[in-house]
Amino acid sequence: MLFTDKHGGMDFAKDPAVIRLGDTYFMYYTTYPNARELEEGANLMIGMAKSTDMENWEIFGTMPLEQPCEKVGLAAPAAIVLDGVVHLFYQAHALSRNDAICHATSTDGMNFVKDPSNPVFRPTDDWCCGRAIDADVCIFGDYLYMYFATRDHAFQIQKVGGARARLDSGFSRGDWEQLTNQVILHPEMDWEMCCIEAPATVVEDGKIYMFYAGAFNCSPQQIGCAVSEDGVLFRRVSNRPLLGPGPEGSWNHCESGHPYVFRDDDGRIHLFYQGSPDMGKNWYLSHGLIEIEDGMPRIIT
Repeated sequence: MLFTDKHGGMDFAKDPAVIRLGDTYFMYYTTYPNARELEEGANLMIGMAKSTDMENWEIFGTMPLEQPCEKVGLAAPAAIVLDGVVHLFYQAHALSRNDAICHATSTDGMNFVKDPSNPVFRPTDDWCCGRAIDADVCIFGDYLYMYFATRDHAFQIQKVGGARARLDSGFSRGDWEQLTNQVILHPEMDWEMCCIEAPATVVEDGKIYMFYAGAFNCSPQQIGCAVSEDGVLFRRVSNRPLLGPGPEGSWNHCESGHPYVFRDDDGRIHLFYQGSPDMGKNWYLSHGLIEIEDGMPRIIT
């Protein structure tokens, strides 16, 4: 699979999120606005595509800008299916410290009803700058756990925080509580530079495995992994990246970044991620299979 979207006149598909609803896979991703959307002030949009095999995708539209918090655009979706309903968590893209997480639901994967309380979450500003982007969610116990990227008060260091809401809640504003008033994962390895973002989680053997992007775009961004038994304290499974950039001339020569982990109905775990061949002028998406054995994930295809 090699996927992109020309919605805005260039090859631009980033930040993938994939779910399965019945016999159809749906992918949500960040794309570039077209001329009309740019004129209306949008900076980024969420594109939508569907597939029956996760290899061939049919683009069917973009999520409309409907709420006041969305006027600058939408980005970085995450999705989960709960009791037959798709819950989409995405970033109201305000370009700075006001970025926050929104929520929408759909019964068909294509038409979404947005939470009237949007944005539903942003962290307190006593331990970070108060922004939230790159949300991802997973079921852990009786809660839906959300992990997100934020920055320090100087707006220099990108890092990961966490929150949770009860599964029997509506995931609206007021339903979320921070896991802790401090960072959960921050850059420490040389290859991570000053950025950890795009947390992507899967639960395996009672543990949360968090795949993440280290370093900012095209630095190069690479994919690492950390694991937690309680959803709060994470340790890296390795000091080295799980997936780095591709060889010169490849679609992901400048980075393999912004992971998303999807477990299919057959139990197999797919790692979706973005790449660029030309320092971010164009963006593409692909995926591979992950196997977790003795607590160590590895890409098997």
